[in-house]
Amino acid sequence: MHLDVWLLLGASLILCAIVAVRLSHQAGLPSLLAYMGIGLFIGESGPFHIQFDNAYLAETLGLAALVLILAEGGITTNWRHVRPAVPAALAVSTIGTLISIVVVAVAANWLIGLDWQLAFLLAAVLAPTDAAAVFSVLRRLPLPSRLSGLLEAESGFNDAPVVILVVALSATTHGEMPNLAELAAIMVYELAAGAVVGLAIGWLGAYALRRVALPASGLYPIAVLSLAVGSYGAAALLHASGFLAVYVSALMLGNARLPHRPATRGFAEGIAWLAQIGLFVMLGLLASPSELPRQIVPALVIGFVLLLIARPVSVVLSTIPFRLSWGEKIFASWAGLRGAVPIVLATIPMVEQVSGAGRLFSIVFNIVVVFTLLQGPTLPLVARWCRLRSDEQARELDVEAAPLEELHADLLEIRVPADSRLNGVEIFELRLPVGASITLVVRDGSSFVPESTTALRAGDTLLVVTTAEVREAAERRLRAVSRRGKLAGWFGETGT
Repeated sequence: MHLDVWLLLGASLILCAIVAVRLSHQAGLPSLLAYMGIGLFIGESGPFHIQFDNAYLAETLGLAALVLILAEGGITTNWRHVRPAVPAALAVSTIGTLISIVVVAVAANWLIGLDWQLAFLLAAVLAPTDAAAVFSVLRRLPLPSRLSGLLEAESGFNDAPVVILVVALSATTHGEMPNLAELAAIMVYELAAGAVVGLAIGWLGAYALRRVALPASGLYPIAVLSLAVGSYGAAALLHASGFLAVYVSALMLGNARLPHRPATRGFAEGIAWLAQIGLFVMLGLLASPSELPRQIVPALVIGFVLLLIARPVSVVLSTIPFRLSWGEKIFASWAGLRGAVPIVLATIPMVEQVSGAGRLFSIVFNIVVVFTLLQGPTLPLVARWCRLRSDEQARELDVEAAPLEELHADLLEIRVPADSRLNGVEIFELRLPVGASITLVVRDGSSFVPESTTALRAGDTLLVVTTAEVREAAERRLRAVSRRGKLAGWFGETGT
């Protein structure tokens, strides 16, 4: 076919995927199901009969897409939101992951008859939660910040150790298991070195971007994403964990005091959506519809073991020191969504030509589809049952910043949401810190310089000039008033 035909087909496919996102959003489902459905529809058993069985290409493209998705996850994660939950997230993504792997491997060996190598491979492949699925579903739920932060950070951290384990298990000969001491040493080195690389590139990148005035605002998002993706390659050259490096560097860059942060987040989200669409459609193409029904029973057995035994046990045991409530533990157990990550990891044994890898891929594919349908739509119900719904994330402000280098100040653009309690507050009642001032209000298409008694309205856009030293305090005060009104301090609201 000619280029114009391919471009038309590609654009049509992406538009269909966007429509599918809208439909899946209304149903409360992760969009991955719609994308994989498109891949199955146009695949070998569909009307278009597109043949795709190149496991090596699928693995390469899948890992590249996961790098972009992880980078977006780090860039769009609010560090102040997840920081209190990081110790618990690290425990769940390491200790909890190992517990889950052991439980699922024993079940796979005893209940569906897999040899120990395949049993541990299946368990390791299914261990990580999926960042794209978690972000797309949980960020729509008003959960307590500690719980949502735990789940978001876990989905960013747990890919790294599992990838190391899956590669090691796939490289062993049939029936053998890798030396546990050597594997533990390799894992510690790769994770530690990956974290160091991510921290170094994130810090150096943020330092440089704060001091280099780029000629166009659109270059800042490209630079940030390039730094995050580059950290993967730098870590891989050192035989370290590229996935941990890309997430850590993206987390640092996304939370650094950089110009045009909302534009950077929007660009990263767009790239991640495109990566998700391509990834899930490709995985749908790679699946063999004729093989999937034969593995539905083993998939259901292992899926229910994972959902009802392995995940709850791993969450409960790994979070013992962190005093989570039983409601939080139950929800965290139910919210361990699987998505593209397990399916991509299932291509690694296929590339290494592990005996039974095709069956393993079909089992994993079935588990992802069936249990995403089961867990995704029921998360709001489980949150209500556990009494976890929270309004603390409501009435957030969309803040855009531009640097005023010579004045050592920032210009903040604040949009007042419709349900914000900034509505009706007079400017003097904001009590902004010294060094911050509202210099312009844009209302109904007209702008004016406000007075101290000017009352703000929903829909207003405010321009706030603030020195670098008090910028964070000014943002916190505006968030606090937006959430709880001008007496926010009396209610203990700090705007963090």
